[in-house]
Amino acid sequence: MTASKQQSDKKGGKSKKLSGTEQVAQYLSNLEHPLKKEIEEVRSIILHTDGQLEEGIKWNAPSFSYAGEDKVTFNLRGKDYFLLVFHCGAKVKETKVRTPLFEDATGLLEWLSGDRATITFTDMNDVKAKEEGLAAVVAKWIEATSAG
Repeated sequence: MTASKQQSDKKGGKSKKLSGTEQVAQYLSNLEHPLKKEIEEVRSIILHTDGQLEEGIKWNAPSFSYAGEDKVTFNLRGKDYFLLVFHCGAKVKETKVRTPLFEDATGLLEWLSGDRATITFTDMNDVKAKEEGLAAVVAKWIEATSAG
């Protein structure tokens, strides 16, 4: 178990595994990124979209799952932007989805395939401008990828 996934128990010196939310909080407290405030704001918007979303660290970034399936993950590799990657889980699945899973009325999604899309954020003004649409897209993504 890595240090990022455990914390010392003061009574017995034993380690306990951090919850997903604790992992993300620790990750963000150590994050050095020019858009850290914007990343934290987008995280808050996503968490307020659906009370059943759980968070954790996947692909070395904060990620959100629904009913045990990964749905949305940050990509923080850029310095003057960051991405949200909308996907159907961390494991590769055979899909024959060629057209987008749903019509994105917000126009925020950049479709990479029928079941994978991104949204790019560049600054706090961009985050605020996309806030309402982001919440709608997250809700629609959960609905479209949880059916079946």
